[in-house]
Amino acid sequence: MFEKLLAVSSQFLDNPALLPLAPLTQSNSPQELLSQVAQSVAKISDRETRRDIAAYTEILAGLKFQKDLIRQFFREDVMQESVIYQDILQKGQQQGKQQEAFTYTLRLVNRRFGDIDSSLTERIRILSANQLENVGEALFDLSNVNDLEAWLDQQENS
Repeated sequence: MFEKLLAVSSQFLDNPALLPLAPLTQSNSPQELLSQVAQSVAKISDRETRRDIAAYTEILAGLKFQKDLIRQFFREDVMQESVIYQDILQKGQQQGKQQEAFTYTLRLVNRRFGDIDSSLTERIRILSANQLENVGEALFDLSNVNDLEAWLDQQENS
């Protein structure tokens, strides 16, 4: 059985395309396997390929290992250069900006009109960050909650 597990691991370690999956394979010594994967990744001569495979490997290794252990074997800067990492980071930043804009806009709306209905809150929650900024500006022109609902209807129809 041990030889079979080693054979499976070596199949993954010897093929750069399979390296990201290697940390997910069964092993008697998962930490040693992760170390071997990192060594195999480091041997890839093409810098861009090495960077991408390292990033994919780190992402998948995160399903099985703690990040501190992954950081022992992989350099964080390699991951940060990855297009996948950059995409995840950008999406997280966009979500953070949208959440911050929602929280602030809801505070403004509640200050202007008092607590609003939860269905209206949900309509506001799904707006983009830019639309939320527009709600904040529109509040100067709105007299009551009905005006806010009409403004939201107009935004949904445009």
